[in-house]
Amino acid sequence: MTDATPPTNPARAPRELLAAAREFAVEHRGRSWFHLAETMLVLGLALTGAALLPNLALRLLAATFAGFVGVRFFILYHDYQHGAILRDSKLAEAIFWLFGLYVLTPKNVWKQTHNYHHAHTAKIVGSHVGSYLMVTTEMWAKMSPKERLVYKLYRHPLTVVFAYLTVFFYGMCVSSFLRNKRKNWDSLVAVLVHVGLAVALPLAVSLEAYLVVWLLPLVIATMVGAYLFYAQHNYPDVHVQPRESWEYTRAALESSSYMETGPVLRWLTGNIGYHHVHHLNPSIPFYRLPETMAAIEELQHPGRTDLSLREIARCFSLKLWDAEQGKMVGYPS
Repeated sequence: MTDATPPTNPARAPRELLAAAREFAVEHRGRSWFHLAETMLVLGLALTGAALLPNLALRLLAATFAGFVGVRFFILYHDYQHGAILRDSKLAEAIFWLFGLYVLTPKNVWKQTHNYHHAHTAKIVGSHVGSYLMVTTEMWAKMSPKERLVYKLYRHPLTVVFAYLTVFFYGMCVSSFLRNKRKNWDSLVAVLVHVGLAVALPLAVSLEAYLVVWLLPLVIATMVGAYLFYAQHNYPDVHVQPRESWEYTRAALESSSYMETGPVLRWLTGNIGYHHVHHLNPSIPFYRLPETMAAIEELQHPGRTDLSLREIARCFSLKLWDAEQGKMVGYPS
């Protein structure tokens, strides 16, 4: 296997670039608490609207909005687990531990898989833990029909649409608990919470309350989150490196996208569209990612994607890494 794309030659060596980004990995503590408080308040108001607004259409609208606010809350949770915000706060630890159960991403399995993802992203082979499975055209040619079917299921758009069940309930919780019951005990807690509420809420309140106030926001949050994670590393300009020549800084700059959005979506997605900046230094708080990109010239020319239907379709069409062409391609006909 060859690496068809020659290495880039940034103005600064990787060590210097990492040092430049490190200057922004400084939290503004009050700002972090403000963003957590405002996110919890907005999510609480949206869920209250989903429960109490006078007609079903308005309740569904509020539930949908709550799902998107859940994505933002997840980014704060994600930053906390990276140590980028509110480190060593017992209150924040309690809030985020409970949120991890709510969003089916318990702390233990998230830290295991996501830390691995940062250390191995866009690496053939080894990038699949904590990410979507990716193989080369050469590997695809040697796979059995059963292996190809499993691979297609991993990367199918419906897997993302139903991420609440596929990626989160099964992948992050059931699978992780079965893999290591002692280490991933909180995965079982998350499963019990969600199954318990699926039974209790319809009996104690109503089926509509369960579907609109609990399930719909989670389905939307997990679906959007699963797609964002997919597109951040499966976009037209992505570069994938062989394991033996993989380099961290290059993976951050060339294997993580910049997702162009307007200010509302930037707020709702917690600036995670600046994903190449985040991968260069995951200790940079989410609210400092834009200023980091603006200050460091090497970060200003990333591979780009967006949330238009056309671009979503393009990203989903990318299935295999073709090392000879140096790009992602679809399945062979």
